[in-house]
Amino acid sequence: MMKSKKWLELPALLICLLHILPFYVLLTSSFKRESDLSSKWRIPTYWFWDNFKEAWNRADLHRAFINDLVITGCAIALLIVLGTVSSYPLSRYRTRWNQFMYSFFIASLIVPPLSTLVPLYKFYVDLGALNTYWGMILLHVTFYLPITIFLYTGFIGSIPRELDEAALIDGSSRIGVIFRLIVPLLKPVTATVIIVNGVNIWNDYQFSIFFLQKTNSRTFSVALSAFFGQYTSNVGWVAAGSVIAALPLAVLYLFLQRFFIQGLTSGAVKG
Repeated sequence: MMKSKKWLELPALLICLLHILPFYVLLTSSFKRESDLSSKWRIPTYWFWDNFKEAWNRADLHRAFINDLVITGCAIALLIVLGTVSSYPLSRYRTRWNQFMYSFFIASLIVPPLSTLVPLYKFYVDLGALNTYWGMILLHVTFYLPITIFLYTGFIGSIPRELDEAALIDGSSRIGVIFRLIVPLLKPVTATVIIVNGVNIWNDYQFSIFFLQKTNSRTFSVALSAFFGQYTSNVGWVAAGSVIAALPLAVLYLFLQRFFIQGLTSGAVKG
């Protein structure tokens, strides 16, 4: 019996190893000189901190950090508010129209975002939204609102309706029920929304490269891509910059990890 359990654990260990190896190469490369980068698997015998200094200064990561922080923070805040107020009626009132709208949101998840790039880019040019915070924020809110509504609707469906009825009997309005009763119960799924959408928005490259073309409006991913050119590249600087970019998300996950799995499973199964 014990042997069979060990065999079942082997695939999980292999999957963990496949995920750990890229991080190992990333960390070791960030502390190596360019002349030593050919030996990817060797642990450095020294700590070459200049990669972090050069990446921070040459790619203007200070400005990129502020840009990413503003865009990600505002987009996540809007997703939480819009996702909550949109998901409550979809979950509580099972009308045909609401079921159609919910199905529409779910169906939009399979649409490749880049398939809308050409008309969207032309629209942004006409609107004057290129290289602006609000343009990128609205863009991310548009594409990540369906998955947010999917998670919130499923989780709200697991909350007993009797709580709503009791609050309404006590004189609370429907808006009061949402923000005073439902929102405090959404901590697990809100943590999931923050982590899942936050990682995607923070690391976005496919849209940022087209809609944030000015140097002072670039995000982390676009700023680091400047280290790769046709005739030259510096892997050490990119690795160091990637470590810096990953730190805020790693810290955020450490604070929210106890809610993450509960919110993800509830949003996916309930509803």
